[in-house]
Amino acid sequence: MIGQTRGLPPNIVLIITDDLGVGELGCYGQTKIRTPNIDALAARGVRFTDAYSGSPVCAPSRCTLLTGRHTGHAAIRDNRELQPEGQMPLPESEITLASALRARGYATAAIGKWGLGPPGSVGDPSRHGFDFFFGYMCQRHAHNHCPPYIYRNSERLPLPGNLAKYTSGADMGAIYAPDLFIDESLRFVDQNKDGPFFLLFATPVPHLALQVPEDSIREYRGAFEEKPYDGSRGYLAHNEPRAAYAAMVTRMDRDVGRLIDALRAIPGDRDTLIIFTSDNGPTIDVGGADSTFFNSTGGLRGRKMDLYEGGIRVPLIAAWTGRSVVGVSRTTAAAWDLYPTISRLAGAQPTQALDGIDLSPVLLGQPLGPREGALYWEYPAGKGSQAVRIGPWKGVRRNIRGRPDTPFELYNLEQDPAETTDVAARHPEIVAEMQAVAARRTPAAIPAWNFD
Repeated sequence: MIGQTRGLPPNIVLIITDDLGVGELGCYGQTKIRTPNIDALAARGVRFTDAYSGSPVCAPSRCTLLTGRHTGHAAIRDNRELQPEGQMPLPESEITLASALRARGYATAAIGKWGLGPPGSVGDPSRHGFDFFFGYMCQRHAHNHCPPYIYRNSERLPLPGNLAKYTSGADMGAIYAPDLFIDESLRFVDQNKDGPFFLLFATPVPHLALQVPEDSIREYRGAFEEKPYDGSRGYLAHNEPRAAYAAMVTRMDRDVGRLIDALRAIPGDRDTLIIFTSDNGPTIDVGGADSTFFNSTGGLRGRKMDLYEGGIRVPLIAAWTGRSVVGVSRTTAAAWDLYPTISRLAGAQPTQALDGIDLSPVLLGQPLGPREGALYWEYPAGKGSQAVRIGPWKGVRRNIRGRPDTPFELYNLEQDPAETTDVAARHPEIVAEMQAVAARRTPAAIPAWNFD
């Protein structure tokens, strides 16, 4: 067990943010939004420059992370809403990272946003390796940060101060759900400090709506020129949308800092691995968000719902509480790599085929050669799209539904990280290799998630 400390398996804390762009943290170049705790985590650990989410939208990205399979093999490949509440459930046959760790003796919890099945369904967290769940089951429900209820396991927990569809978070008596999530996470850590434990802290921030308590708004009031958002394009209206967005990110950073402090204070010899990432790129400019103003993609092309870099390139930071492994890694990494990486560090043995690679050498300060093979994404919404990365080369196919001969665009990310110049005509051999990778996808169980 290569991650052990004095024979003890490490605790694992996996923090996944919601719609946080790669350019929205100070350690990745952000200048308008303050993120001191996450920046400090990066300074004490390994910061990946070329890390990717599993998908450009929420549910499939979380599926790839928990199952170790990319969207060409994953059970969930797009957001699919169910009524009255929830998304397409993760099949019970899937063996998740949490299941593998629980079999290894880990206490497990998922706190925040789930989005992989309604309460009581086969997609319920309790049926996928989690001893405890606290938060939103449904990602649509998570669009309101001051909701009328959340879930403790499969039971509704009313929040009586939150009676309207939306409250600003500054309203008297409103309960800001992210505050509950960090408090519950700290409680879980304290209750399981003898370890080992696995905490999936899936904060719904900074996904819209723009809602944050007044004490956080004050940090940014007057800092930016503002144009009030009237709510006409969905979500909650807000008079100070830029200040609200920045305040949401900074308050989330404060929560991460509180969690890190609690983990570093755990007595004894057991180490904790903290991993921080996002489920996809930043939102398009709707609902009062202004990703252009904040340079949320760090200059990359595309945003959420795109397979260009801006839609899937995300922050990825990994740090230990009890050892010093510091640096910047240019290893290409993806969400589906976290399953084999964490499993190896915890001494757990995956029992099914995984698409990811083991990144643990990087996290332990050891060399890891160039990534072999390809990264693959597909996104069936709209007219459908696919993307492949092989070394420095990135291929994107768009509008492919019913058009199997749609060509790949090709970009050299080392020379053209913003994907401005299609060089497919100059490199037909690389395009052919990407076509072969895309052809190896397996059909999705939902016909609408296929392209024919």
